[in-house]
Amino acid sequence: MSLIEQTCCFTGHRIIANEKKKAIFNKTREAVISLIEKGVRFFGVGGAIGYDTIAAHVILLLKEQYPFIKLIVVCPCKNQDLKWNEVDKRVYRDILNSADKVVVLSDTYYDGCMQARNRHLIDNSKYCICYLTRSFGGTYCTVQYAKPQKKIIINICDVKRKEKDNMTNF
Repeated sequence: MSLIEQTCCFTGHRIIANEKKKAIFNKTREAVISLIEKGVRFFGVGGAIGYDTIAAHVILLLKEQYPFIKLIVVCPCKNQDLKWNEVDKRVYRDILNSADKVVVLSDTYYDGCMQARNRHLIDNSKYCICYLTRSFGGTYCTVQYAKPQKKIIINICDVKRKEKDNMTNF
């Protein structure tokens, strides 16, 4: 099994209502466990606030039960957290310090660096677990980028409209 076949990335919205976070965490955990049972060992997150943070915490928690899985944080640039509040910066630094590997794609921010990060995650994964609730924005564009590459997309959101192609809803 190639490294890409053993790799899953995450993409999702940055703003998530507090009352939804526990359910999103649990659905993500369920999806990750199903992939671990299929041989997935590497899990890539983009390090952003919101869903990326939830996904990173799921992997870090599951490492206690599955010590062979690896968390890889792919940062678009060194100063991704420059404009974040202190709480989000601290959580981000904790995730970076706990990750098995950190990849930084650029020394500085530039227009398009977030999209480059998203493409890197998709290009290096067979699976993509997403939290996608709307048909616009960065998460939507990332999922649309993954589809023609025949990536296996798992949307943990209960979408109203059933997506065709290779999207699975948990």
